[in-house]
Amino acid sequence: MNEFVNPKNSHKPVGAYSHSVRIPRDSDLLMIAGQVGVDAKGKLQDGIRKQAEQAFRNVIAALRANKMAKGDLVKLTVFLTDPRHIDAYRAARKKVIGNDTLPDSTLLIVDGLASPDMLIEVEGMAAKA
Repeated sequence: MNEFVNPKNSHKPVGAYSHSVRIPRDSDLLMIAGQVGVDAKGKLQDGIRKQAEQAFRNVIAALRANKMAKGDLVKLTVFLTDPRHIDAYRAARKKVIGNDTLPDSTLLIVDGLASPDMLIEVEGMAAKA
């Protein structure tokens, strides 16, 4: 089982994440390419909140397709195109991922993504013993 560790000599995480994750030897690793707010029909959702929820649903879909679950997530990297979107991103993450899944996480503000209409991209890594 993955071990989520927040060192006693570090500050408490300022969001829904862990500072580090120890993955057991011989675990199955899954790398999830950057997911954006595009649904299964190829439609980009409108607005940051809907795009963020869809991006996280796409991450969940990748997990399920590989016989994994939210609890197997060990790393998320989130790219936002505007710092004003942070609250909406956090609300979408809470809605789709929940507060019980706390992989390590990095949030970056970037100038742009593959399309100017895309406001968020989420990539991940999962491990299952």
